[in-house]
Amino acid sequence: MMKIATLAALAGSATAFAPVQQGRASTAVLGFENELGVIAPTGFFDPLGLSKVCFGFRMASLEAKRGDGLLEFGNISKEKFDEYRTAELKHGRAAMLAVLGYIAPETYRFGFDIAPGVSTYDIPNGVAAIDYIPALGWAQIIFLIGAVDYWGVLGDFSFGKPDLGDKEDERKLQELQHGRLAMLAFLELLRHDSQNFVSPGFDGYDKMITGLPFMYGN
Repeated sequence: MMKIATLAALAGSATAFAPVQQGRASTAVLGFENELGVIAPTGFFDPLGLSKVCFGFRMASLEAKRGDGLLEFGNISKEKFDEYRTAELKHGRAAMLAVLGYIAPETYRFGFDIAPGVSTYDIPNGVAAIDYIPALGWAQIIFLIGAVDYWGVLGDFSFGKPDLGDKEDERKLQELQHGRLAMLAFLELLRHDSQNFVSPGFDGYDKMITGLPFMYGN
């Protein structure tokens, strides 16, 4: 759990996109450095260059005058950037649910049957559940996730929406940050759980969420 705490500190400054290092390969001017989600200390963070697009090669004679690299880069369109931002939000929301999906079953089960004769009480938590869930259970999970992603069947809930007023951008930034933190937290939970699945008790603990002992009544 110390790793999660460390990742959480890093996630506070993690952002979706940033410029590739400016050098001989790029002469483009930043186009998204003022987008929501660009915060200190990292600023505009895009190590994979997703915000850039290559237009082609320049003539060698022009290269001699400009002293740049051969590739001509520019910014992606605003529509493509918005598409990436939507994907980031969806992944962040899925990760937040995934983290809850790891934590909640440690202390509570709903008790319904995911398949005839198979209760949630019989399913272990985490990676170990893969071998216990029958084909019918997997079919339900895949269909529901696919339906939500493809058709958006959950819709836009009006119930419970607060009146944000002038804090809308602040709350959107908080959602981005929470999603980024959740993505890092889920990766660490998955790593720890997978390692414990291969080598049970490798960390010397008999519970998975070792940093929150109060969950188990300790």
